[in-house]
Formats: sequence, structure tokens, C-alpha cells
Amino acid sequence: MFKPDQLREMIIKPALQDLSMYSEGAVDLMMFTCAVESDGGTYFHQLNGPALGIYQMEPETYNDIWQNYIKHNSRILMIMLSNFDCHGMPSEDRMVYDLRFATAMCRLHYSRHAEIIPNNTEQIWEYYKKYYNTEKGAAVKTEALGKYYKFLKA
Repeated sequence: MFKPDQLREMIIKPALQDLSMYSEGAVDLMMFTCAVESDGGTYFHQLNGPALGIYQMEPETYNDIWQNYIKHNSRILMIMLSNFDCHGMPSEDRMVYDLRFATAMCRLHYSRHAEIIPNNTEQIWEYYKKYYNTEKGAAVKTEALGKYYKFLKA
């Protein structure tokens, strides 16, 4: 499990700033997603599935973001090239070993939705469940909130 203050300050904030998508709400959303999806960075590969990295993004989602969002958005494509050293679409395995890149991909996934990122934990849960874990996902509110609060205290 990561030290939450170090993940926030050394990985998430700089990645979101480099992506030009920084806000405190976005930082909290990335922290929440990491806490719930990978148990605060404990898992880099889903135990019984294909998801990768601290945000447990599935390769299918990763490919969709690249093929249907990044490649068609010249501003985002240039940011990925200049700030994340992406010459073409990297292998999804990069989300396992490059935490800044994984953070950028997670934030780009959320950015495809126009709804404003909330700034309180209850609403962050709802946003996460709606746009990341989805109705089909296994996350349950009480368990997710428990993981998040435990992660913040680590």
C-alpha cells in the first residue's frame, strides 16, 4: 500500500498538472479510485481479471480511450506526447510500472464525461460508481468508503 500523502503529492498532482486537468476534486477522485480498485496500490494486476495498474483499468477500456478519444483530440495527443513521452499508443502494461501515466489514463477516462467532479466523499463515490466501476461493477458503497478511509489513514 502506498503512503497516501506521497502518492498525492509526488504522482497524482504532477500528473494532473502535466495533463492540464488538475483540481483538488480530481486529485481526490484519483485517490479514491486507487484506494478502491487496487486497495491503495496493493495490487498491480487484478486477481481474477485483466485490469492493470493502481487504478485497475481494463485493457479494453485503455484501448478505447486511445482509439476513440486521445487519437481524435489533438490537444490531448500533444500533451501525451510531450508530457508523458507517448510516441504512439503505449502498451497497456505501462500502467503497471508508470504511475504518472496510469494516473493520466485514469483521469482521461473520467474526462470523457461532462459532469463536474464533486468535492465531497459521498458524491465522489457516486461519480466513481457511475463512470468508473459502473452498474455492472463489483464495488459496494460501504466497502468502497471503508477502503478509502483506511487508505487515507495509512
